[in-house]
Amino acid sequence: MITDQRMTTSGSLPSLGLLVDKANQLVQTIAAPSLVQLVLRVALSVPFWRSGMLKWGGFLRLNDTAVTLFSDEFMLHLPGGPYHFPAPAVMAFLSGCGEIMFPILLVLGLGTRFAGLGLLFMTVIVELTVPDGWPIHLTWAAMALGIMAYGPGSLSLDHLICRARSHGR
Repeated sequence: MITDQRMTTSGSLPSLGLLVDKANQLVQTIAAPSLVQLVLRVALSVPFWRSGMLKWGGFLRLNDTAVTLFSDEFMLHLPGGPYHFPAPAVMAFLSGCGEIMFPILLVLGLGTRFAGLGLLFMTVIVELTVPDGWPIHLTWAAMALGIMAYGPGSLSLDHLICRARSHGR
């Protein structure tokens, strides 16, 4: 009787292995690296773009709220602090520019690793400003690091430029 159970169990192992292989192939097809890289780029772009759009009152003109936030509300939580931001108008302008330009670059996949680095740096500044937001900031940092490590993927202008350059040689 034990022998019969072993035969039944071992007889089903190849079909179980085949089922696991098929499931793995399906998951890999759904999560194709180029699609994952595109989704990472877009997902990281959204919160920064939305924040950046709130800072502008016109072309290269910050609204009063953005400057007020950096001069009166936002503080850097560093040891011995919190401290006010130095040059709040400049910091608001740089923040607003970065929150618009880096997401555009990421969505296009142009200068992707540089844009990821820029948003990682901004994430660190945001974390120092709003330390209680660490769970979402950790997510942003992970996405930025993934983009920096693995690049933009094949669905990007960086990829097209690289291909055109290699074909031109």
